[in-house]
Amino acid sequence: MPSSAEQRRAWVGAPLWSFGFRPFFLGGAFWASAAMILWVAMLLGWQGLPMRLSPLDWHAHEFLFGYLPAALSGFLLTAIPNWTGRYPILGKPLMALFLLWIAGRVVMLCGALLPTGVDVLVEASFLVVLALVIGREVLAGRNWRNLKVLGLVGLLAGANLIFYYELMTVQSASGGVGARVATATAIMLIVVIGGRIVPSFTRNWLMKHAPGVREPASFGLADRVTMVLSALALVGWSAAPDQVITALACAIAGICNAVRLMRWQGWQSRGEPLVWILHVGYLFVPLGFLLTACSIVFPEVLANRASQHSFMVGAVGVMTLAVMTRASLGHTGRMLRASRAVTGIYILAVVAAFARVFAGISGAPVWLLHVAAVSWILAFLGFVVVYAPILAGPRPR
Repeated sequence: MPSSAEQRRAWVGAPLWSFGFRPFFLGGAFWASAAMILWVAMLLGWQGLPMRLSPLDWHAHEFLFGYLPAALSGFLLTAIPNWTGRYPILGKPLMALFLLWIAGRVVMLCGALLPTGVDVLVEASFLVVLALVIGREVLAGRNWRNLKVLGLVGLLAGANLIFYYELMTVQSASGGVGARVATATAIMLIVVIGGRIVPSFTRNWLMKHAPGVREPASFGLADRVTMVLSALALVGWSAAPDQVITALACAIAGICNAVRLMRWQGWQSRGEPLVWILHVGYLFVPLGFLLTACSIVFPEVLANRASQHSFMVGAVGVMTLAVMTRASLGHTGRMLRASRAVTGIYILAVVAAFARVFAGISGAPVWLLHVAAVSWILAFLGFVVVYAPILAGPRPR
C-alpha cells in the first residue's frame, strides 16, 4: 500500500487542494487577522454588518469556533493519514469541507438576513462533519490511540451547540459554559498533542545540532499524571469557575505543566525559532492555569478574562502559529529553518499574548489592548503574506 506522502505526490490538481493543511492554515490565518480587524472596528462604533450575535459574542465565537477549528482541521487532516496510513482527504472532498467552513463564517456575519436557525445549522455543521470525517479515518485505520483526539473534536462541536443554546436562553454566551468548554477543549488538545510534538521535535533538533546535550524526558508517568490533573482542573473550571476548589486544581495543574515543560529542555533549542516557539506556546498553558487560580482567589486584582486570554491568545494563538509555520515548511518539502520574517511573526504573536494578559490586571493602561490587537493582526497577516506562495504553490523540485 502506498504511503500517504506517495499518494499526495500523485495528485495532479491544484496544489492548494492536495492536503488539508494548505487551505485551512491559509484560510484560518487570514480569518484570525480579518476577524480581529472587524472586532476593533466594532469597538470603535462601526455597525455595518447584519449580525444576529452581539459584537462580544461574535468575537468570542469566531475565535473559538472559527479560527480554532480551521487550525485544528489543517493539523488533523494532515496528521491522521500519517497515523493511520490511509489515503489523505484531498481534491473535491477537501474543497467541500473548506467551503463549509467558509459558509459558517459568512452566515455569522449576516445571520440577521437569514431565516431563524439557518445560520446556526450551517455554522454548527462544520465541526460535526469534521468529527465524522476524522472518526471514519481513525476507526477505519484501527488507530485506537487517537480516539481521545476524536473525542476532543466531538467535545468542541458540543461546546458550539452549548454556545448557541446560551444565546437563545440567556442572550449572552461569551463568558458562558460553552465558551469555557471550548477553551478547555483547546487547552486539552495542546496538552495531549503538544505533549507529543514538542519533546519530539526538540529531541530531533538537538540530536542533529547539539549532540551530547541532555535530551527531553521521554513520555512517562509524570506526563500521564499531568494530563489527568489538567483534565480535572479544566472540567472544574468549565463547571464551577468561581470555586476555591477549582482554583486549587488549576494551581496544581499549572505547576505540573510547568515541570513538564522544563523536562523538555526547551532552553537548549534557543538557536532555532521553529523549535523554541513551541516551548513558548506551551508556556502559556501553565501560565493560564496559574492565572485562572489567581483570578478566582483575587478577582479584584486580575480579571478572569486575563486568564482566558492567556489560554486563547497565548497557548492557542502562539502554539497554532508555531505548528502552522513548521508543518507548512515540512509538508511542502522545504528546509525546516525559520527565516527572519517567520521569527518576526513569532515575536509579534508573543507580544500580543503578553500584552493581552497584562491588560487584564487591575489598573493596566488601555494601550496594552491596542498593542495586543495590532500585534495579533500583524502576526497573522504576516503568516498569510509569507506562506501564501508556499501553501498555494507546488512543492519545490
